[in-house]
Amino acid sequence: MQDTKSEILVWLPSPMGDAVLCTPALRAIRRHFESCKISFFAKPVVREVLSPSSFNDVWLEQQDGNPFTLAKEFKEHKFTHAILFKNSFASALAAFLAGIPSRIGYAREGRGFLLTDKLHPPKKPDGKFKPISMTDYYLAIASWLGADSTDRNLELLIDPETRVRLKAKLPEVVSCDGPVVVIVPGGAFGPSKCWPSARFARTADWLIENYNATVVVSVASDPTEKQIAKQICDSSNFKDKLINLAQRPISLGELKAFFSIAALVISNDTGPRHIAIALGRKVISLFGPNDPAWTDTGCENEIQLIGDVPCAPCGKPVCRKSEHLCMQAITVDMVCNAAKKLLENN
Repeated sequence: MQDTKSEILVWLPSPMGDAVLCTPALRAIRRHFESCKISFFAKPVVREVLSPSSFNDVWLEQQDGNPFTLAKEFKEHKFTHAILFKNSFASALAAFLAGIPSRIGYAREGRGFLLTDKLHPPKKPDGKFKPISMTDYYLAIASWLGADSTDRNLELLIDPETRVRLKAKLPEVVSCDGPVVVIVPGGAFGPSKCWPSARFARTADWLIENYNATVVVSVASDPTEKQIAKQICDSSNFKDKLINLAQRPISLGELKAFFSIAALVISNDTGPRHIAIALGRKVISLFGPNDPAWTDTGCENEIQLIGDVPCAPCGKPVCRKSEHLCMQAITVDMVCNAAKKLLENN
């Protein structure tokens, strides 16, 4: 595989957050196979969050999910190896149908027979997957290939042009007096991960009152998250001072540039949290239904606040209880105290 003639296909995870958690493994593979040609295959949103990247030579964007169509595309590139960070059956089938000689990935989703090199995810005695950090989960593949997997730091680069565009779109953020604080109140996983909007609003007010902070509400472009942002702004005593990105949308590349200047990011357990950690920001992460072990990065600048209640972690996207106990267990005072600690600790 170290041969300069090796053509390596790396199929990246599709959730944006998982792609960021995969960056230590991607770096390890690039360093170990520096003489080989490495092609990343991913959905456009993953390419956008990982670009620019020094870990690959070529980008291939996934526009089709049909494994037969993808196999035909892969054949044209004459890949010698396929590293499948994507866990789906279809990804393994496409690599198999393309005739790629070496196919490495986890033997799950019934796809083990399609792989030449198989890893087995750790399981608990009851047969369920054992919660381990996805960073280590992906690094195990790099280690299997002989790469040095000791560096667990997430890594993202920023295109300088996005900084220029950000300054034009959000000049008050670039030139403000107090700290820039980003709150991320949404979550693609489902509403069970979301801290109440009224509590985000009270936290924003406290930050403005005590630190003259410029508070920015960062949400995705879907209607549900736009509504969450509106609720936060409407509930705030400083609604005219809050910056709502639902009303002033920026690209994912510009979002990375924006996060890179933030003094603090307060986030539900969702993709932008991983972006903030990869960019070396101070982060407060709010956990309810999901086990923090799945996304642990060992970040020294992160404070994790966990809704420790009997029914958590349930791992369900929608809470089935009459009250959303886990997220309600995280109080505004807990978040403000964590913010104070991070903002005042240099």
